[in-house]
Amino acid sequence: MGLALVTLLPSSPAQAGPAALPAVQPTSETPALYDDEDGGNANADDPAIWRNAADPGRSLVVATAKEGGLRVYDLGARLVQSIPAPPPVSAGDAPGRFNNVDLVTGLRLPSGRADVAVVSDRGHDRLRIYRIDPARRDSPLRDITDPAAAPVFSADQSEVNEQRTAYGLAAWTDRGTNRSYALVSRRNETRVGLLELTVNTSGTVGYRKVRTLDLPASFRLPNGDRWTPCAEPGERPQVEGMVVDPANGTLYAGQEDVGIWRLRADLTGTPVLVDKVKEYGVPGVYDEESEECGPGADPGYGGKRLAADVEGLTLFQERDGDGYLLASSQGDNTFALYDREVGDDNEYEGGFRVPAATAVLDGSEECDGAAVLNAPLGARYPRGLLVVQDGHDTPEVPDGEGGTREATGFKFVDLGAVVDAAGM
Repeated sequence: MGLALVTLLPSSPAQAGPAALPAVQPTSETPALYDDEDGGNANADDPAIWRNAADPGRSLVVATAKEGGLRVYDLGARLVQSIPAPPPVSAGDAPGRFNNVDLVTGLRLPSGRADVAVVSDRGHDRLRIYRIDPARRDSPLRDITDPAAAPVFSADQSEVNEQRTAYGLAAWTDRGTNRSYALVSRRNETRVGLLELTVNTSGTVGYRKVRTLDLPASFRLPNGDRWTPCAEPGERPQVEGMVVDPANGTLYAGQEDVGIWRLRADLTGTPVLVDKVKEYGVPGVYDEESEECGPGADPGYGGKRLAADVEGLTLFQERDGDGYLLASSQGDNTFALYDREVGDDNEYEGGFRVPAATAVLDGSEECDGAAVLNAPLGARYPRGLLVVQDGHDTPEVPDGEGGTREATGFKFVDLGAVVDAAGM
């Protein structure tokens, strides 16, 4: 799909360095996940917060663990349920790998309305749908995916195995039609697809593709040069973090090495680049031996708030329509806040960081996914909750071979403390 592109950068002053941002310590953390054989190749990635309207103190956090499947936690960050990712279709095929998760509330099923968790299964290039039943205290999530659901982007299993598959995900219900959708990005590509969720008479849920949109892979710089973010040969600048503002159907999409895009959630119209990563425009050369990109001289065309990758996007909603878009600046372990109002051009409003609270309760580093819920959640979080992924969980645990196990997890942060510290 051809695109006309508009670049719109916030006009507020540049932020100070990361250390100068307000610090908000986590209140608790989930048990560490280990990305090794003993740990079931579990790797924390993306959370979503489900509010139990009947009993907010019994709300849940649903989170992806890649090959480790799904984890469900209570508000004390204790494990409630573990759901394995599906096995390979056959020997030699890719196993299930749950990447991102989002929620749909009040989906109309044959048995009545229900809340569901929608998950991108990167390993199988499919969506998985789980009904949330709070009456099942020990196993609140139940798989209701249509078994006939087809790959999202791939034509066949051999293409699925190449893993240019369903990656980032954001759910959205159109208030005008009451139809529910999932917006899904494609790994190592710039493509985003709009899928409508479809409910079968049996009570299972599938999806149908409505349309796709390709964000740009290269950019014209002010000096006239053409810039493409450095990556492994054959890979294009992918999108992962996404969120939809339900009030106006606006999608915010984080193109990891580029910046944050704003566009219509129905994937029509012209995308607008709200903010760029600091590394925007920096040339790079990929080194096969180190599998890293060596950066060249910075021409000075990048943004001032986001250090690549731009990752988890989530929306802080206020009842009067105000609020903030929150973005994870993975490269410097900070979080940026932008005005939710499109009329104010999503102006930058500040940021914060989540450092360690104690020697055992560490902070959030290299954050992938984030979720915020601005609503009372019982006595523990009366002003709401922020959950952020921690890409380097500590204390470190030896792997028995002279190194340490790769550990990740999720930090729970009192949203009231974030609001007070960041002046939201």
